[in-house]
Amino acid sequence: MLICPQCRSENPDSNKFCQNCGTSLSYKICPQCSNKVALNQNKCDNCGTKTGLVWWAIISKNQKQTPIASTLEANIDVSSSLLSVGLYLDSQQRYQVLEPLPPPAPNEIQCKVLDCQPLQISLLKADINNTVKIGETARIYLLLQSKLGDVIPTLHDAWQHDSRQVMLLSDRSLWKHLLELWQDNATTSLQINQLLLALTELWKELTPLNACRSLLELANLRVNERGTLALQRLYFEPLDSNNNSQATLQELGKVWQHLFGESQRTKVGAMVELLAQMQAGEVHSVEQLQSLLTGVANQLSSPSIPGAEVTASSNGNLVDPSTFIQIDKPSTNNVMQTDDTPTIVLPMQLIGLEDAGLTDVGGQRQHNEDCFGIETAVNKLEFPRGKNIQARGLYILCDGMGGHAGGEVASSLAVKTLQQYFQANWQTAQLPSEEIIRSAIWLANKAIYDTNQQDARSGVGRMGTTLVMVLLQDNQVAVAHVGDSRLYRLNRKIGLEQVTLDHEVGQREILRGVEPSLAYARPDAYQLTQALGPRDENYVNPDVQFLELNEDTLFILASDGLSDNNLVEQYWKSHLDPLLSSSSNLEQGVNALIDLANQYNGHDNITAVLVRAKVAPRHASQF
Repeated sequence: MLICPQCRSENPDSNKFCQNCGTSLSYKICPQCSNKVALNQNKCDNCGTKTGLVWWAIISKNQKQTPIASTLEANIDVSSSLLSVGLYLDSQQRYQVLEPLPPPAPNEIQCKVLDCQPLQISLLKADINNTVKIGETARIYLLLQSKLGDVIPTLHDAWQHDSRQVMLLSDRSLWKHLLELWQDNATTSLQINQLLLALTELWKELTPLNACRSLLELANLRVNERGTLALQRLYFEPLDSNNNSQATLQELGKVWQHLFGESQRTKVGAMVELLAQMQAGEVHSVEQLQSLLTGVANQLSSPSIPGAEVTASSNGNLVDPSTFIQIDKPSTNNVMQTDDTPTIVLPMQLIGLEDAGLTDVGGQRQHNEDCFGIETAVNKLEFPRGKNIQARGLYILCDGMGGHAGGEVASSLAVKTLQQYFQANWQTAQLPSEEIIRSAIWLANKAIYDTNQQDARSGVGRMGTTLVMVLLQDNQVAVAHVGDSRLYRLNRKIGLEQVTLDHEVGQREILRGVEPSLAYARPDAYQLTQALGPRDENYVNPDVQFLELNEDTLFILASDGLSDNNLVEQYWKSHLDPLLSSSSNLEQGVNALIDLANQYNGHDNITAVLVRAKVAPRHASQF
């Protein structure tokens, strides 16, 4: 069974394209050069970009069993630090060895493997009846991942066969080391303190599982793109004679001291004392350690420490009135979140901007009256104390009306006029004001209106167009629209939201207090109340609103050929939600949307523009 990477629907193994959305099931598009790459290839043949799905394999052997003399067993000898590149770990020849890794412990080896069948569901996930034999270690990964989320690497697959046990984990070898975050001058002392608190919470979780060694291996401590704590893998060790873990808080203190020493980071007075107590063996419990860290947080929150000002509640805990950095919280039961965890108030900054647009004539029209325009400028800036991205984007979608040489002329004229206007009147690093945006739209209306007058067009022969427009400056966004072309936005917090309200009779009546069922029972319910071009600017009142990006967001500009019949609302989970991920391809996503609209609508021209904006907290030193 093949799982479509776009809509997640199930397909027979023989399918080359998804039977639901049409996405290829045999190749992917290289994100660097847009070349087609087979799914079982690790690199693009054209540009060399790595495109394959790679897993981190941990292979261990049960010493109580006699090794079976097979080719695989001979090459996967846990006493050796090498694996033969090109071998497969499984009889189905799915997981192929790419790179051997040094052995981390006796009777265990590691390697990176290429998933040659990445769309196949893994044996572990397919085992709904729990018939696949997996070891206790694999069960611990599943347990902790369900409780702690991304802190623990995902267990993709696991199996036991004769004398060996295999686990495949998400590969985090390219994730930033925790030490790198310590060394970054843009990382604040409060962030450091919060990460230490996260380590103590994780220590509490790992203690009964005898996996605290995972926190004593410095190279094992990683952070994700949002700066939150993560582990590359779990390490286990035998219990002592009293059935207790051999790892101690004193050893943890040595690791923390090493982090500060390697980074040459200045420690506040309370932190110096805390580290000294840990190394002297004077900290006897995690609760005591957390209390000491809370004291450090209180000292850091004092205005006497530059760059450490935060908002405090009446009970002394740091609170979050806007945006904060925290350990990822997959559910309300996440044990990594405690009442004593400090919250750092930070504004957001843009860290990535991608876009894609496509228009299609549809299944019934003879010509395309839709038009769209995309203009972006992205500057990556690096400073001694941090990095930043400054970006500007202008996204325009118009749905013309008036027939051949009418609607398509109006829509393209509106796009061209708006682009030229903002090229001349958007020179600063700030969004244009509402007044400037309205002036631009009125100018586009005048250009179409004047053409109508010159050509002596009258009645239904007068050409016009709808408009939906997004202006983006860093993490600030302006939205303007006229007519029934829509803007949606999608993020993890709220899901899908329709940002604009259609300028049509039915919606006008609802705003006047009429019941929706009655408003849309009118024969003229879908008639536009506003459009660019048919009348002068006195009859055009564009809606303009301003938004701020506080989390990763996907914007969807849609003509009614896409939005009709609630198509976006019905299929956003399958066709839009996956596109929030940076690993997804927006070009493929917009193609899939057009195909979907042709399948279920198709009565009109179809246009979609997708904008994916990624944000992250701005460090205090970047203010």
